[in-house]
Amino acid sequence: MDKTVAELRKDYTLQDLKETEVDTNPVIQFKTWFDQALAAQIIEPNAMTIATTTRDGKPSARMVLLKDFDERGFVFFTNYHSQKGQELIDNPQGAIVFWWAELERQVRICGTVEKVSEQESDYYFNSRPQNSRLGAWASEQSEVIPYREILEEKLELLQEKYANTEIPRPPHWGGFRVIPTEIEFWQGRASRLHDRLRYSRQEDGSWKIERLSP
Repeated sequence: MDKTVAELRKDYTLQDLKETEVDTNPVIQFKTWFDQALAAQIIEPNAMTIATTTRDGKPSARMVLLKDFDERGFVFFTNYHSQKGQELIDNPQGAIVFWWAELERQVRICGTVEKVSEQESDYYFNSRPQNSRLGAWASEQSEVIPYREILEEKLELLQEKYANTEIPRPPHWGGFRVIPTEIEFWQGRASRLHDRLRYSRQEDGSWKIERLSP
C-alpha cells in the first residue's frame, strides 16, 4: 500500500450549489439530482444507507435500495421482522444517506417513518422476479442460521410449492416510508469548503432553506 489511510484524499472541483439555482421544494430538487445520477450511469444510484435506533438509542445502519419517492416520502421494502424492521416499528425515526461519488454529491434525509399501505406493498412485491418473491418467504432476515444451504433448501421447496400458482406476499414483508422533516444537499468543493443546503419543513408545510458551514 503506497499511502496510509490518513493520506487518502481527493479535492472536489466539479460543481457548486447555490441557493438561487435550487428548487424551493426539496423533493423536486432530489428528483433533479437523482435524474442526473441516472444520466451519469452511476451503479445503483438508488442505493442508500438507512440508519435506525432501538428504543434506548443504540444505532445501526445498512444499505438498502430506494424503490419510490414523492411528496409523501422515500420508500424501501424489507422484512418487518428484521433488525431494521423491528427498530423502525419500535422507534419510527430514520435517517437516509445517498452518496454519488462520481458527482461529488451527498443527500441526507431524516424524518419519521411509517409502513406503506398493503396495496403499495402488494404492487411492488408482485413486480419482483419470481425467486426474489420466494426469497422473501425463505429468509428469516437477521436471524442466526447454522449454514447457507438451509436457505437454498427452503428455496427449492418453495419453487416446487409455487411452481404453478401465484406467490402471495408474506405478511411480514412490506414497505416503509421515510417522511422527511429535513433534507440536506451536499456538493463537494475545493479545500473542503463544501456547499451544504438544508431544507427544514415548517409547521405550515413549507420548506426553509439554510446554508450550513462545511
